[in-house]
This record gives sequence, C-alpha cells and structure tokens, in this order.
Amino acid sequence: MTIAETLITVPCLSDNYAYIFRTGDRVAVVDVPDAAPILAALRDAGLTLTDILLTHHHWDHVDGVADLVAATGAQVWGAQADAHRLPPLDHSVAAGQTIEIGGAPAQVWDVSGHTLGHIAYVFDDVAFTGDSLMAAGCGRLFEGTPDQMHASLAQFASLPGDMLIASGHEYTASNLAFAASLEPESAEIKSRIAEVERLRAEGVPSVPSTLASERHTNPFLRSHTDTLKAATGTIGQTDPETFAAARHAKDAF
Repeated sequence: MTIAETLITVPCLSDNYAYIFRTGDRVAVVDVPDAAPILAALRDAGLTLTDILLTHHHWDHVDGVADLVAATGAQVWGAQADAHRLPPLDHSVAAGQTIEIGGAPAQVWDVSGHTLGHIAYVFDDVAFTGDSLMAAGCGRLFEGTPDQMHASLAQFASLPGDMLIASGHEYTASNLAFAASLEPESAEIKSRIAEVERLRAEGVPSVPSTLASERHTNPFLRSHTDTLKAATGTIGQTDPETFAAARHAKDAF
C-alpha cells in the first residue's frame, strides 16, 4: 500500500491541514496546528501515532506538538537548521538527506522562501510541502527572497505529474482567483475553479493536489511562460524576476 493510499487530510484551526499516513509499522503526521483534531482522526481510523514530521516553525504548524507528544509519545522530526525555533526534536534532519519512515524513503528538501529553514518531505508518491508549494499558489515570503522561493519551487516542478502535493492550508479558491486574474483565458484554471467550488460546497478539502494540476494552474510554477511574463510586465526578464513580480502582485491582490 502506498503512502497516498493511506493519506488522511485533517482540517485544523480555521484553514490549516495536517496529514496522517501509514507506512510499514509507523503512523506519521505532518505538521501539528492543533492536537485535538489529529487525535480524533487517529481514534476514528484506529491508528496509534509514532512520528511527527514538521516542515517549518510557524505557530500554526507546531502549536499542537507538545500535547500530541504527551498523548502519544510520538517522535518528532524537523530541520536541524531550524531546531532553535522548533519544538524539541528527536530526529534532526538536513537538506539533501534521505530518511525512512516505516521503511518508506523520503528526500528532505530545503524549500526556503516562506521561511528560512523550511523543509519538504518528498516520498515516492506524496510531497509534503508545508507552506512552500501550495495548491495554486505559494507561501508569502516572510523571510526568504524571491530567488530562494523560485529555486525551491523549481525543485518541485521536476517531479512526476502524478505526485501528490500535500500543502498546509485551504487557500486554493483565493489562489485560483489570483491565477485567473493573470491568465483569464485558461481553460485549466476555469475548470479547477469549478472543481474546487464543488469540493468546498461538499465540505471536502481541495488538497492534496497533483503536480500536473499545479503546472497548469499555479502561476508560481509558470514564470517561464510567455503568458505570465506578459501578465506581470516582465517580458524579456528572467524567470525569477517574473516570479517576484507575480508574488508582489499576489501580496496586493
């Protein structure tokens, strides 16, 4: 059974998500905005948590860690470079490292931009991206530079189209509204807007998404296209400059 086949998307707080998955003899959760909904999801699924994987230090991704560790005894994984502002770690990991959870390998990527020291966990069929690559968007640049975030997102663009992108928030509708403002004629964006509206009307999360969908509808993966360069007034400029212009426009959208 693949990680994607075991994935449970857990709504937390007002618009956050945590992700539970099983692999081998381990049960892991990625990011812990709040312990209570994660514990409820574990009970409903009859699972015992063993591991907590953290992507970055922001409060809405780590605030429930202490309570979840107290309730389950789970081991905590996170970036060594960011350990000074993460909850206490049992396993400090570094970019470029490959870790194993229940026998399933995951590459640890540095995806700085939203924050410095932000990491992603890239398994064979699911990439847990936190607030780096998001559904139809990317995280606001609180600490990193546009060049850093563009380089971080370029890593994801190299993955297979069927890779699931498990990101940290329910921002898809607003992200797609911005995408449509840049590419109003895009049939792919129009179709995805309709699909997200349907899912949300049914109370279903709009994430995870697929990388193929992101390539067609996420402006921050499309800085190389003529349409994005025209929409951002950056024809003749570099892809990172186009990305920076798009991110600046999103901040004011």
